[in-house]
Amino acid sequence: MPRSTPRPTLKLPAKAATANADRDPRLPAHKPIRGGATAPKQSLAQRAARMAPEAAPPIGKVRGEPPRAAPRIKAEAARAPSATPAPARRAERIERENKIPQRRVEREPPPKKVYPPRGVARSSGARALPPPRDPVTDSAMPQAGPNNPAAAARTHAAAPRMPTTDEVRRPLKEPPRLSKRLSAMTGCSRREADAWIENGWVSVDGLVVTTLGARVHPSARVAIKDEASKHQTESVTILLNKPLDSEGGQAERQGEALRMIRAENRWAEDETPFTFKATHLRGLAQVGKLDAGVSGMLVFTQEGSVARRINGDDTRLEKEYMVRVEGELSPDNLKLLNHGLTLDEVKLQRAQVSWQNEKQLRFVLHESRKAQIERMCELVGLRVLAIKRIRIGSVSLGKLPAGQWRYLRAGERF
Repeated sequence: MPRSTPRPTLKLPAKAATANADRDPRLPAHKPIRGGATAPKQSLAQRAARMAPEAAPPIGKVRGEPPRAAPRIKAEAARAPSATPAPARRAERIERENKIPQRRVEREPPPKKVYPPRGVARSSGARALPPPRDPVTDSAMPQAGPNNPAAAARTHAAAPRMPTTDEVRRPLKEPPRLSKRLSAMTGCSRREADAWIENGWVSVDGLVVTTLGARVHPSARVAIKDEASKHQTESVTILLNKPLDSEGGQAERQGEALRMIRAENRWAEDETPFTFKATHLRGLAQVGKLDAGVSGMLVFTQEGSVARRINGDDTRLEKEYMVRVEGELSPDNLKLLNHGLTLDEVKLQRAQVSWQNEKQLRFVLHESRKAQIERMCELVGLRVLAIKRIRIGSVSLGKLPAGQWRYLRAGERF
């Protein structure tokens, strides 16, 4: 068998160096721009992954020739550092260019904490330590120590000693009121105790006390008379026949009418069982006041219900007056006095006006206006000489002399 001729081996010439041989093989290949379009922009992560040396593709692979190693790439990059920057530097520059600068926000510094002085509690402000000493005084005095026992003894003697719990004494309180002492002794109310004091039924250490609000020592001896046990708290109403004064009501405004209520001015024929006491004057209010220059019945009471029935806005109690007049009164004007007159653009209620005698008229009114009777008489041509009130409701003044007073009877009621 003839010997086979070996097949000739075709050796291709090496590729000529192209223009792309000098560029970095790790960079992606650029495609030709067609129609003016540009390649899509890659993200930073894609660029960093492509620039990593581990992912770099082998270069110059030719049949029968092993691929070139990565150290050759580093060597080429080291030989021409100005042509192509290092991958790490290029990645940092690209990241720095694409990074959006953030505005720096300046924060205000936190407020400085303020603490109380040393030795003062933060919560209550109480001083926990003694106040600082005077440096001048402390420096002048010798320092106490083991070598100076005299100074230590002097310092111990000069230092203030804190009192113990047993030595702390509360300030002495004011003695209790006498009314409180009586209430604790007998179980009576404070009002009854004040009544006993005002009536002179209480003595302290043998001395009679009539001043309200008086204080007594706890060790004082308090005695109560037998009249106090029979006393019952009572509210009274007093009728006073106010005399006619020439001051035009000035005495009444100054409280002269109330000063007339005393034991010696009580009507001798008063048949009420009350015994006059100083407590009857306490809280005594005047109701049914009289105009200036008017005499007659005045009412003083301790009961609020009586005051409301006389002075209330809706009261309809009749008030009877005896009026001494001067002038001529026609029958038509007499009818006007009974009904038809107007005061202060207000029509008066129906009244009862009649002749008592030739010089005196009897008025019964159901309302009270200032100087009502005098103004009514002026409208009909009469001149008023004197006015006296003799009745309020069903209570009449009766035979009570001027300047004297009596208690309201049990059967009388306003």
